[in-house]
Amino acid sequence: MPAPLPTPRGALTEALSDCFRGRGVARSVEADSHDDAALALWMLYELHHRGFDEVDDALEWDPALLAVRADLEHDLEERWRDRARHLAQPAQDRLADVEDFAELFFDLCAADTGGESLARFVQREAEEEQVLALLRQRSIYHVREQDSAMWALPRLDDETKAHLVAIAADEYGNGHPDHLHAELWRRGMAACGLDTGYAAYVDEALPEVLEQNNLMSMLGLHRRLVPAALGHLAAFEVCSSVPSKRMVRGLERLGMPEPMIAYYREHMVADAVHEQVAVRRMLGGWVAREPHVADDALWGAAVCLAAEQETATAVLSSVRDGAELEHGAVA
Repeated sequence: MPAPLPTPRGALTEALSDCFRGRGVARSVEADSHDDAALALWMLYELHHRGFDEVDDALEWDPALLAVRADLEHDLEERWRDRARHLAQPAQDRLADVEDFAELFFDLCAADTGGESLARFVQREAEEEQVLALLRQRSIYHVREQDSAMWALPRLDDETKAHLVAIAADEYGNGHPDHLHAELWRRGMAACGLDTGYAAYVDEALPEVLEQNNLMSMLGLHRRLVPAALGHLAAFEVCSSVPSKRMVRGLERLGMPEPMIAYYREHMVADAVHEQVAVRRMLGGWVAREPHVADDALWGAAVCLAAEQETATAVLSSVRDGAELEHGAVA
């Protein structure tokens, strides 16, 4: 099903909403805030995903909307070229001296980003309401899992394509719709009493959450950024298994519903395999055949790590502040 059209957060998203509803033409409007810009780009990217209720699908390729998107993308890429540089540069500098790209990549993913961990928070201290708030934020991604990376598929050589499909097969249930990771997520959300609709919580999504999703869409949609898209995907897989184990322990500690625990238990096991396929076969083989893709693959991985850290910090601050307000109101 399509996404609900989100509530505008400023002048730019208001203008886009009017255009989407047929009440005006697409026009370039200065965003009022980072929040406004992040939601605007998410809305424009969603036209390439499932679209919106009662919005003309032809708008996906509207030239004026594409021009607005290009301006937002330019700003997004420039900011993240800068933000992720400090993480990517040490690995990029070692490329000429390292024979095993996979080990270099794993070293990058093990780098200390100096921030907090959502999974560790859930494992050790989160209360149930805080976990539910966290799940609502994460749902913006989990309802479509690996979809953005799949835009890279027709742009790859056959060997790299085969390894990407091997990873995707698990994500999409190996031919069994009930086993799709997005379906496992929906069952977990339902068991927790949360809305299972596609992008149901977009109005709650923090700008950092929206931007994290925007980065994946941007990398997947642009052919020149395909190495970065696969680097991002590989880093995501590398950094998934251990946090998923922590999520399982935290959810069990709180007595959360089994279907949500099962979702993370599946990732705890599957992603331990996926990381090896993604780094050693998919990326490692591609870099061996085409060394020029290595720099952007490492940058894409650094973007994944930095964006995850930025998102974790914002989400943790939000759920902790929410708990303080709730306890203050009770007091």
